[in-house]
Amino acid sequence: MNLPNGLTVSRIFLVPLLLVVLLTGKFKDRELWGFIVFLAASATDYFDGYLARKRLQVTTLGKLLDPVADKVLISAALVALVEWGVASAWMVILVIGRELAVTGLRSIASAQGVTIDASRLGKAKMWTQVLCVSCLILGQRDSAWLASAGQYLLWAVVILACASMVEYFHRFWGRIDGGADSGSAVNG
Repeated sequence: MNLPNGLTVSRIFLVPLLLVVLLTGKFKDRELWGFIVFLAASATDYFDGYLARKRLQVTTLGKLLDPVADKVLISAALVALVEWGVASAWMVILVIGRELAVTGLRSIASAQGVTIDASRLGKAKMWTQVLCVSCLILGQRDSAWLASAGQYLLWAVVILACASMVEYFHRFWGRIDGGADSGSAVNG
């Protein structure tokens, strides 16, 4: 276990705390505290990758665990926002369905010795999700413009989720069918 992988694991461990803060109603200023916990967890996504590359500590475990940690964090936050009534359930189901499909795709690829790295669209989707969730959480603190921005960003998340899923499946099937490249990784 190295520092980058430790940061990835910490993101997963912050998810239950995030849900407790957002959903129990036992926290004064739950929107502010929820935002802080969510932002701290999201920051680990940047720093784990940065440190792994800088320290030359990129591992197979990290490559597999990082996207799972992202999906767990975002899915939990979006489900909490549906419970709050500020995110449409159908949109969240579509995004979570995409996350499950791409995770399954990565598992199949991994079993065949192929690593599917994050694409630019996938990374854009992730950071749009972070911004969207942040706006929707903070928008509940009497900030109509943040709440409105969060709604527009949720639409952007849905579009990016669908587009990146199509991209991942196109790249994967092309690789399995002997297309694309002859390496063992499909890079973004």
